[in-house]
Amino acid sequence: MPAKQKILIVDDDTNIAELISLYLTKEFYQVQIVEDGEQALQVFDTFQPNLVLLDLMLPGIDGYQVCRELRSRSNTPIIMLSAKGEVFDKVLGLELGADDYMIKPFDSKELVARVKAVLRRFQPSRTDEVPTAKIVQYPDLIINQSNYSVIYQGNSIDMPPKELELLYFLASSPNQVFTREQLLDHIWGYEYIGDTRTVDVHIKRLREKIKDHPAWRLATVWGIGYKFEVR
Repeated sequence: MPAKQKILIVDDDTNIAELISLYLTKEFYQVQIVEDGEQALQVFDTFQPNLVLLDLMLPGIDGYQVCRELRSRSNTPIIMLSAKGEVFDKVLGLELGADDYMIKPFDSKELVARVKAVLRRFQPSRTDEVPTAKIVQYPDLIINQSNYSVIYQGNSIDMPPKELELLYFLASSPNQVFTREQLLDHIWGYEYIGDTRTVDVHIKRLREKIKDHPAWRLATVWGIGYKFEVR
């Protein structure tokens, strides 16, 4: 029987944390709850979760700082939880490396669906399987979705799961234009409750890490979406 996937819940609201834990436990996840950012950073290394549910409004170290610190040491997926529904807050969370952002109050079924969707897209390869390698290669760029690695100009680039999946998806269909809605559907795998700025934020982060190359670039198709342009 495969080991249960582990989820770390970081929320100082005990009632919400317990409710989330109840629903996730029913889905056979192993759950641990911590109530502040400092605890989260300590427990993260020992518990080694497959995913973190991170509240923004925490005592002491806030969720933004925790997200920044976790992202500096790991690519473990992070879903932010917040009562702050402003676009600025959502964009900031995504720019700091969160893979998703949910606004409180939220439906428990939707939360479970999002957890499953994020985890489904970040499954490490099993040693007893020989998976088909998902690799695309261009001059100075190798994107390997099988082991979640990107080599750019000979250097390994740290990249959260959603960024890598977006880059791989675009690069595996060179010169094909995708709308933001299509990219949301393909990468997030469900009807994303939010707006298409999510895609824009991830493209912006990719462009900060991977600059235009004489042979290829991440191109904006104004009024439509994006494409991986091969010249």
